[in-house]
Amino acid sequence: MNVFSKNKDKTIINNENALKKYFLFFAGCLITALSYNLFISPNRLVPGGVGGIAIIVNSKTGIDNATIILVVNILLLIVSFFVMGKEKTKATILGAIIVPILIKLTEHVNVWIGLDTSKVLLSTIFGGISTGIGLGLVFREGFTTGGTDILNQIFAKVFKVGMGQSMIFTDGVIVLTSGIFFGFYSIMYSILLLYIISLISDRIILGVSSNKMFFIITDKEEEIKKYIKEELNHGLTIYKGKGELKNTTTNIIMTVIPTKDTYYIKEMINEIDPKAFYFITDSYEVFGGE
Repeated sequence: MNVFSKNKDKTIINNENALKKYFLFFAGCLITALSYNLFISPNRLVPGGVGGIAIIVNSKTGIDNATIILVVNILLLIVSFFVMGKEKTKATILGAIIVPILIKLTEHVNVWIGLDTSKVLLSTIFGGISTGIGLGLVFREGFTTGGTDILNQIFAKVFKVGMGQSMIFTDGVIVLTSGIFFGFYSIMYSILLLYIISLISDRIILGVSSNKMFFIITDKEEEIKKYIKEELNHGLTIYKGKGELKNTTTNIIMTVIPTKDTYYIKEMINEIDPKAFYFITDSYEVFGGE
């Protein structure tokens, strides 16, 4: 056994993984910056965050968005160093610096491609989708874009609240403030933008579910098992369950099937046993089995 060869192969794999990690992180930052300049900034949409603060400040001072974002990010990094510590701050430095630089480098992208940004609803939808993809790639690789990610962590620590509450408060204040400067419609578009960003970024982080997991409790167990095995050609597992309400024991059928077959198995369950109890969950990754 050649130990040196194995170590060399492991090093190559680690280097390839690191290269892929940073490539996807940079791609995510670039997509986020392009989306900001193409859809969000021209329509003064304010999706919370430092990017939203920059749009508000820019409208009153004329200072370019990238400069505002960079300055605020640096200030937040300094505060984070003293409040959150060195290790927590290290993970946010790269994104906090790279994103505003890319926003500056691509600030004239609308001119380059001649995109009509006057359609606010379309800009909101496509801005949400593209920003969600960009941020999803960044978060999936273990990075952040700085900004209010830092502020949320500080707020959560100082006031002893959860990150979810912190995000609602900080982004909520920024979005509501946009209404003072840009009107009520700005708030509505910004809320829609935030929702789409959240939805898409979650899908990028988790992946699109290609399988569904069924848990089925039925009095027609043998018939349903036969259908799954012989008609759908899928395996299954039986769990022993106990109903607390009636203190009865029962079998629970668990099976994982491709999403495209969901309709067929639902129809089959309803046809064989209309009184069957079942629930369905997303199954993002499936390994092993036959």
